[in-house]
Amino acid sequence: QVQLVESGGGLVQAGGSLTLSCSASGRTFSSSAMGWFRQAPGKEREFVAAISWNSGSRRYGDSVKGRFTISRDNAKNTVWLQMDSLKPEDTAVYYCTTGPSVVAVADYWGQGTQVTVSS
Repeated sequence: QVQLVESGGGLVQAGGSLTLSCSASGRTFSSSAMGWFRQAPGKEREFVAAISWNSGSRRYGDSVKGRFTISRDNAKNTVWLQMDSLKPEDTAVYYCTTGPSVVAVADYWGQGTQVTVSS
């Protein structure tokens, strides 16, 4: 059973930064791709970012390119999402996910963490 636990969400002003963390257990973390999705109220879930098992490949959604950075530490079973230059439209529940590759990274989901960006 895969368990993903997100942390680091909160309230931040527009233009600010926030770092989300995801701790993984119950699966071979070091051989799995990790990702982040988000869902804003009344909207569909949106792909944010993904990273391959060895950090050799990264993908980003168009709306966050150049502002968000995904990284991981396999020794700590942790993946991070560094969010800079935050905008009110980044307000959403952010979910950590895992899967076999950066293009198939949504096999398992965490419970989510709320990020609110005030204008």
